[in-house]
Amino acid sequence: MTKRAVLLTLAALAVAALQTGCSGDKTLTYQANIKPILDANCVSCHVPGGAGYDKSGLRLDSHEALMKGTKFGAVVVPGSSVSSTLYRLVSGQADPSIRMPHGAAPLPEADVATIAAWIDQGAKN
Repeated sequence: MTKRAVLLTLAALAVAALQTGCSGDKTLTYQANIKPILDANCVSCHVPGGAGYDKSGLRLDSHEALMKGTKFGAVVVPGSSVSSTLYRLVSGQADPSIRMPHGAAPLPEADVATIAAWIDQGAKN
């Protein structure tokens, strides 16, 4: 695991700890926490007619579509961000030619950490 991957994983754990508090009551959800990130950075390409959708079949405009994955398979493994293609693509762990968002600035580390924490918490809607 690279130093960046370790730092992003630690950041994800810190975000999860801060957002859930000591009691663990508050979980991250697609609707409240992930959809706004995807809407701002990803959905324009990952809907029917968008370049990302046309190449991969991945839609990001709903929890159901995200969890369905691509024509190549799932991109989220609930409970394991490090096993999830979505996390690897947005965290810079994939080859630069397929890093997401493609052709744009990388997501802020806080957004990447939120995505990782959401996946690690089970990727709930």
